[in-house]
Order: sequence, then structure tokens, then C-alpha cells
Amino acid sequence: MTVVLLALLACALGYSVLSIVAALRYLSVSPPVPRVPPPISILKPLSGLDLELESNLRTFFEQDYPNFEILFAVRSADDPAAAVVQRLRLEYADIPSHLLVTGQPRYSNAKVYSLELMLETAANDLVVMSDSDTRVGPDMLRTLGAEFQDSRLGVSTCPYRAVPGPSFWSRLEATGLNANFMAGILVARMIEGMRFAVGPTIVARRSVLQSIGGFSRLKDYLAEDFVMGKFAARAGYGVMLSSYVIEHHIGGSDLTHNAEQRLRWARSTRRSRPLGYLGQLLTMPLPLALLVCLAHRAWWPVLLLTLVVRILAASVVAGKVLRARLDWVLLPLEDLAALCFWVAGFFGNTVVWRGHRYRLQADGRCEPLTPTEPATTEFATN
Repeated sequence: MTVVLLALLACALGYSVLSIVAALRYLSVSPPVPRVPPPISILKPLSGLDLELESNLRTFFEQDYPNFEILFAVRSADDPAAAVVQRLRLEYADIPSHLLVTGQPRYSNAKVYSLELMLETAANDLVVMSDSDTRVGPDMLRTLGAEFQDSRLGVSTCPYRAVPGPSFWSRLEATGLNANFMAGILVARMIEGMRFAVGPTIVARRSVLQSIGGFSRLKDYLAEDFVMGKFAARAGYGVMLSSYVIEHHIGGSDLTHNAEQRLRWARSTRRSRPLGYLGQLLTMPLPLALLVCLAHRAWWPVLLLTLVVRILAASVVAGKVLRARLDWVLLPLEDLAALCFWVAGFFGNTVVWRGHRYRLQADGRCEPLTPTEPATTEFATN
């Protein structure tokens, strides 16, 4: 058993070093110089009032970009997010914007249904699909538009800096996202290239989405972002990790919400990337080192070495790439929590997403455990 633990720990330390190399390689690529900015449509599916929703949405209206529009979608007109959108539309009347009321979704993945309806209304070929809990700077569209000057590029995924809310659990989650999650993306990018998309902001060409089967092909996947990039890569389109880092605001997550979210990530990842999910064990060197020390107390220097390597890797990935501040005290706790949820991810096939329960199938598709009502669609435009 000790030999196995030491072998796993050695691989985990090697992975930490690899994440540093991958981060430095990512940072060595300079963003392209913008020439003729392409027109862009921003697609924003909404559901309820996220923490600081108005501040998040405002940053998309304040883009320093000559030609863009914003489309919002809510399930019902009495969704409180709709009132926030209408206030902002009045305040920024010079920015073309549309609000769609979708009714009950026809798809298992309600977000995909909203995106499909917004894409049908969007005026432009280049679309930015962004979640409600994201916040950006005024230069986001300029950076993304410049990257899509490359005609070979079909899909781009934006790295994100997790910004915690006031709760302990949101701080713990942000620590894991900034130190662990991004490292995995960078290592995958370096080893096999970007053959997937992930995260709360994804950019794609309408023509590419149509060529891979449209949103109807993604309708039953919980991890629609991942399979969107995978299908695009398989079809021969370029997929890239953007140079633009967005902010992902977590909000006031409590233990129950945090556990539901982590289990959703774990169980959906295990089905969409089974080998990658097994490899996630190597992203948790501190628990492995702790197990080695518990087996043989004389090995405590290994724990110290692991802590140093872990902090160095997190400093480069979170600090240099994401420009995020880490709660260093929470890093060991996050590694332990991540290990627990990683193990839990092997058991069970149900997840909770925005208050709705779904059953995951072996291929990553999901089915709602409660039936939906027939969908209706209406538009409110300026």
C-alpha cells in the first residue's frame, strides 16, 4: 500500500510541476492585434436573481466595442431577473438588446433551450454565450473579436477567475476553482490541445454550431459546454483557450448548495471524461502526502515538500494566469474536500441543478426527473 501511495504522490507532484510549465506556455502567447472588429451577439440565459446580478449584466452593456447586441432569456415574465434586464435596457437604450420569454423548456437542459431561441433571434454570426454570474471588463469583446480574426477558429472558451461571496463555502469553492480547475485545463491544453470547451463564457461561430448539429444536439447533455467543444474539434474546427480571463462570481453558497454543485460537477465529469476523472486524483497531492505520513510518520518531510510544490503551482496558475488571490489557509482544506467529493462522484447518478433534479446516463446525457410543461415563446424587443 505504501508503494502505491508513494507512486501516486510522485505522479501528483509531477502533475503539479507540469501545471507550472503549462501555465508558463499559456502566458507566452500574446493576444492578437485587433483589425476589423466582427459584429458580435451576446447570449445571456437567466434564471432568478444571482448575487449582484445587475452589476454583472451592466459590464456587458459597457463594452468598448463598435458593433454588438445583447440577448437575454428568462423562462417567465415574472422572473425577477426580467425586471433587472428591463431597467438596464432603458438605461443603455443605445445598445441593441432583446428580452425573450421562453416558457417551459422543451429540452432536458433548459439553458441549451434558451440559447437555441436566442441564437435564432441573434443578428450576428459570432456569438458569446455567457452565464449570469460572470463579470467582465470593457475590453472583453475587443479581445475575443481579435482572436476570431483567425478563420480556422470555431470555438473559444474563456478562463475564469472565481470570486467568492461572503460564505466560507464559497471561499472554499473559489480556492479550488482558481488553484485546481484551471490547472487541469492548462495541462490538457498543453498535452492534447484544446479539444473541449468549459466554463461560464464560450464564444462560437453560428456556422460552426449549425455544422455540429445545432443546440438540438446538445439538448440532453448537462455538460453542454464540454461536448460543444468536443464536437467542434471532431469536425475539424479550431478550439482555443482564450487569452481573456473573466470573473465568475460564486455568491453566498451554503454547505448544501456547495455539495450539490460539487457532486454535479463530479458525476457529470465522470461521464463526459471518464479517464480524465480518474486522473483528477493526481490534482490532490496534499491528501496523498498526508496518507503517506499516516502510514509512516518518518516520512513527514514528504508532506512539507508536497506543500511547497503545491503552493508554488497554485501561485503560478491562480496568481499569474488568473490574477486571483488565494486563501492559502484554505488550500489544504480544499484538497481534502475535493478528494471526498471525487470519491463520492463514483456513486450515484442523480444531480441537482438550479433546484431541479436530473438523472445522468452513462454517455453524459441527462433526463429530468419531473416532467416539464409545454413551451411557449414570446418576445420583448426595443
